[in-house]
Amino acid sequence: MDQIKIGKFIASCRKEEGLTQAVLAEKLGISDRAVSKWETGKSMPDSGIMLELCHFLKINVNELLSGERIMADTYDKRAENNLLSMKREIETKNRQLLKAKKLIIYLGIAAGASMCFAGSFVEMPTWLRIVVIAFSVAILLAVAFISEGIEREAGYYECQECHYRYVPTYWQMILGLSRGRTRRMTCPKCGKRRWHKKVLTDEE
Repeated sequence: MDQIKIGKFIASCRKEEGLTQAVLAEKLGISDRAVSKWETGKSMPDSGIMLELCHFLKINVNELLSGERIMADTYDKRAENNLLSMKREIETKNRQLLKAKKLIIYLGIAAGASMCFAGSFVEMPTWLRIVVIAFSVAILLAVAFISEGIEREAGYYECQECHYRYVPTYWQMILGLSRGRTRRMTCPKCGKRRWHKKVLTDEE
C-alpha cells in the first residue's frame, strides 16, 4: 500500500468534511500528531479505529486503503488487491519478528553463558559468585520468556489433523515441545495432540 497516497487522501477527505486535524483527532480519541503522521505518510491508522475514521471521512475501508474514491465496477478488484497487500505486510512483519527472536536468543545465550562462566571460574568472593550466577540464570530465563512471547505473536500454528489455525496460550507454548518451526500441542478445535506447524497468516 502507498502510505503517501493514503495520507494525502485522508487529508483531502478531512478537509472536504470541514474538519481540522485537532477536531478529527478529538473525535477518534487520539492526538492530532497521529493524524499528522497519517497525512504525511509516516504511519497508518490502526485497524481498531479504521471503521470510525472512515465514518467521519464519509468513505469506506477499501477506499481508505486504496487512497482514492472507488467506482462500483472496480470495487471488488481493488478490495482483492488491498487484502493481498495487507496479507503480504503481515507476513513481512511476522518474518521480521521471528528474525528478531533469533537475534535475542543468540545475544541472550552469549551474555548468560559468559556470566555463568565468569561466575564459575573467575576468582571472586563467594557472595559475588552467587550473584553473578543467579543473574546469568535470570538472563537466560528472561530470554526464554521473551522469545516464547515473540514466537506466539508472530503468526499462527496450524493443526496437522484438522488444519485449524490458532494463536496458542503462553501455557501451551511452555508445555509444548519445540522442533524447528513445529511444536507439539493440543488443537483447541479437534482436541488432537499433534506436531503443529508455524504459519505466518491465518489464511490458506
